[in-house]
Amino acid sequence: MITWIAKLSSVAAFLVFAGSMLPMHAQQEAGEDNLITIESDTQSADNITGVVTAVGNVRIVYPSRGTVATSRQAQYFSRESILVLSGDVDVVQDDGNSIRAERVTYNLDEERALANPIPGQQVQSILLLKQSPDGQTPLTP
Repeated sequence: MITWIAKLSSVAAFLVFAGSMLPMHAQQEAGEDNLITIESDTQSADNITGVVTAVGNVRIVYPSRGTVATSRQAQYFSRESILVLSGDVDVVQDDGNSIRAERVTYNLDEERALANPIPGQQVQSILLLKQSPDGQTPLTP
């Protein structure tokens, strides 16, 4: 298992790890809001393309968002601020919301996610809708 701790906005250099525990700390350019931890069997980061790839038993912890995600593979495209999780994706938030899909693409700048199922199957989402003070749910006109 490899653990890589880094700011989402930085890829330090071309790095390839295989099979040993080797924590990496990238430069602290922004606040702790951008800090994530990625654990996986193998990881690589390429400063030329700006792509970080984690493969095998991927677990991502994003504390400022209260989110833990697992998948078989994760790729972070630093120039586009896009995180792509693929293979048995399970994303769980502290507030009880969760999503299960084959592939989830998350745009960090826009805070938007797109989930895709295995062909012929469906995406499963669990959403906790909170009652507003005036008694209306967010879906009530």
